[in-house]
Amino acid sequence: MAIIEPVRRETEPPYEIKKNSASIRFWHWANTIVIAGSLITVLINSTITNQGKTSALVKDQLQTVNINVSTNQARSVAHALSDKVWDIHIYFGYCLAALLLFRLLLEFFQVADQKFIRRLKSAYSQFNTIKKDREAKMHELSVKIIYGAFYIVLIIMVLTGLCLTFESIAFLKPFRHRLRNIHGFGMYVILAFIIVHLVGVFLAERRGSKGIVSDMINGGGQS
Repeated sequence: MAIIEPVRRETEPPYEIKKNSASIRFWHWANTIVIAGSLITVLINSTITNQGKTSALVKDQLQTVNINVSTNQARSVAHALSDKVWDIHIYFGYCLAALLLFRLLLEFFQVADQKFIRRLKSAYSQFNTIKKDREAKMHELSVKIIYGAFYIVLIIMVLTGLCLTFESIAFLKPFRHRLRNIHGFGMYVILAFIIVHLVGVFLAERRGSKGIVSDMINGGGQS
């Protein structure tokens, strides 16, 4: 897998620094917060509010004050706690869906040289036609392809998440298990992307493409 090391300078012309619009910067950081929050709720439900562990804890703690409950009753309490966390996860999912829609619409309204599709086509065209610095162009093309794959996975995650949220709809019920598996697998893909992305940014900052993080905060500029 290619390391996602953002390229700060455009290939053509070489002196032009990429500039991130305010809308893209908002989407990037809002998306970061929402995805992080969503992953944290999954972590909490698989550890702190794990039904097996929580039900045993509830039962033990009530016994310390001379209140005896059955295993099923303790599980009901644990299940209620877990549901509260999943409710928060669902809210994060709605926010992620809204941000995804915002990003898709933004692609139509961005200035031409900031459209993702145009940058992807440009990287592919330059890799095919320009022989000089082929390795650098291959790297840039690989980064664009990985970002494109991330957008596709994000769309799949949002669609499967919405289907699971509204799984009570009759025609969705037969697909519940498959949708859950796809959604769960997508989570691991997102985690892998985050790790590769962070490593890529770190390496880029050390290898001469300095200012990537600040450019995503202040928008960058042109030299």
